[in-house]
Amino acid sequence: MTTLGTPLSPSATKVMLLGSGELGKEVLIALQRLGVETIAVDRYNNAPGQQVAHHARTITMSDPAQLKELIEQEKPHLVVPEIEAIATSILQELENAGVVKVIPNARAARLTMDREGIRRLAAETLSLATSPYVFCDSLEELQTAIDTHIGYPCIVKPVMSSSGKGQSKIGGPNDVKTAWDCAMAGGRVSHGRVIIEGFIDFDYEITQLTVRALGESGQVETHFCEPIGHVQVAGDYVESWQPQPMHPKALAESRRIAKVITDNLGGQGLFGVELFIKGEHVWFSEVSPRPHDTGMVTMCTQWQNEFELHARAILGLSVNTNLKSPGASAVIYGGVDAKAIIFDGVDQAMLIPGTDVRLFGKPESFIKRRMGVVTAYDADIQLARTRAKQAAALVRPRKI
Repeated sequence: MTTLGTPLSPSATKVMLLGSGELGKEVLIALQRLGVETIAVDRYNNAPGQQVAHHARTITMSDPAQLKELIEQEKPHLVVPEIEAIATSILQELENAGVVKVIPNARAARLTMDREGIRRLAAETLSLATSPYVFCDSLEELQTAIDTHIGYPCIVKPVMSSSGKGQSKIGGPNDVKTAWDCAMAGGRVSHGRVIIEGFIDFDYEITQLTVRALGESGQVETHFCEPIGHVQVAGDYVESWQPQPMHPKALAESRRIAKVITDNLGGQGLFGVELFIKGEHVWFSEVSPRPHDTGMVTMCTQWQNEFELHARAILGLSVNTNLKSPGASAVIYGGVDAKAIIFDGVDQAMLIPGTDVRLFGKPESFIKRRMGVVTAYDADIQLARTRAKQAAALVRPRKI
């Protein structure tokens, strides 16, 4: 039986989020609706999640000493990693010592924060279909791997990054140096290691949200949301929709792969499993043990969105992954490099039927930084996609 306390009291159930961007903000809100005391941690002050949490803390989360000191000081019941640049070795140490429970567990956090760990687990341990790949530590190794194993076109990514940062496609020899430099600049932790992947000629890619939650028997059960289709540009999601139509065999294989990888990782919570689809064929791409940016569409499509599902699952509560309505999402980019921007056109965007605008509250804008998202629901998914993009285009950030 799950027991929940009262926030800001001796009985409080305390949850600490490591990373408090727009996704973490929604998780914090979902936790607070269940009476949880929340601690939002980020690398900069006034991150979106820090604006709504009971407590806000700013540290360098990749620094083991700082992270250990904060966890021992705050004494949370659960630590929930929300970004990649975290000193996962300390989480493993504290979990082994019984100091804290890590979501979904410290091993899963360590593996999924590093593309090398999760790719080797999927392809070499679990024998899941993936694109061909090589890990490289220098520009010279990268060129050799392309020439001898991978070929053109191919994809280069830092082993640790988020939201597509540092990712690029190499079409020929002239792109190799540029791709390497991009990966070095975009990695969350700069240690000069990249993964190079052979290009798969897929029809589309999906996010299969997969939830490991306790059932009536008290045992972990696996639940699936309807597949989410999405469009990425330079590895960064720009729009998503749910459900993505799929061949029944491809859907079954996607869920089989998602269950295999999440069963191995273990623990409780929501996982975003990314997959490439071509006809009936499916390839594993990546997995994150937390809500996924493409899953923001669930704020208008599901009875319980991905943030509520994550909050419920990590607290040991039941979940409902049923679809409420087809829908879509589209990203609002900053468009300018500035602090304290203002947004024009929000009122016009909301006049488009079935749409909603979410502004994240980030204190600083960059040209390609996600500053908000539009969701749109409609029985006609193509109409929902059109309306989401139309509304997003109407929201115009600008300098004061």
